[in-house]
Amino acid sequence: MDVTVYSAYWCRDCREAKRFLTTHNIPFKEVDIEHTPGAADLVLANVGKRAIPQFVIDGKWVQPYRPGYGFLHDEMAELFGVTNS
Repeated sequence: MDVTVYSAYWCRDCREAKRFLTTHNIPFKEVDIEHTPGAADLVLANVGKRAIPQFVIDGKWVQPYRPGYGFLHDEMAELFGVTNS
């Protein structure tokens, strides 16, 4: 499984998303939208808004959080086939 996380250092939900992946030993590449030219525009082009974190899993864009609710632990655990702890 190829996982990329679009994030920024100041984003609390991004830190939680990366913590989830690390806790479950899911390897990922990180793209910091603040320091990678064109990354924020790529997010906008693929999801229609400048919203992070975003996962790209085997080429499919997935928003792992819901505004007002935070990171979607249960949904992401199911998606990745891991036990939510």
